[in-house]
Amino acid sequence: QVQLVESGGGLVQAGGSLRLSCATSGSSASIGAADWYRQSPGKQRELVAAITPGGITNYADSVKGRFTISRDNAKNTVYLQMNSLKSEDTAVYSCYAVIRGLGSYWGQGIQVTVSS
Repeated sequence: QVQLVESGGGLVQAGGSLRLSCATSGSSASIGAADWYRQSPGKQRELVAAITPGGITNYADSVKGRFTISRDNAKNTVYLQMNSLKSEDTAVYSCYAVIRGLGSYWGQGIQVTVSS
């Protein structure tokens, strides 16, 4: 069964950093375009960052200058480095990516909690 698996979430104090990872499971196919989304209670899901297969990136205004999306094609993994975290960054973060030849998939989501 092909899946996207996120890791790296958790509890961090305001001003701290976390790095999320998104990798395939159950397939050796490579990841194409990939996005990180987040959703907090009572709010709509928000696109946080996106990366193309060639490495072009785009960010929500709310995270520009603090978050960095990147990819390691050798490891077939996409990352979201989150610095200077704020309480309003608290959310469930989900990876959404194209797995080449198979289609688009969502990860299961991972909780990030920033304490003030």
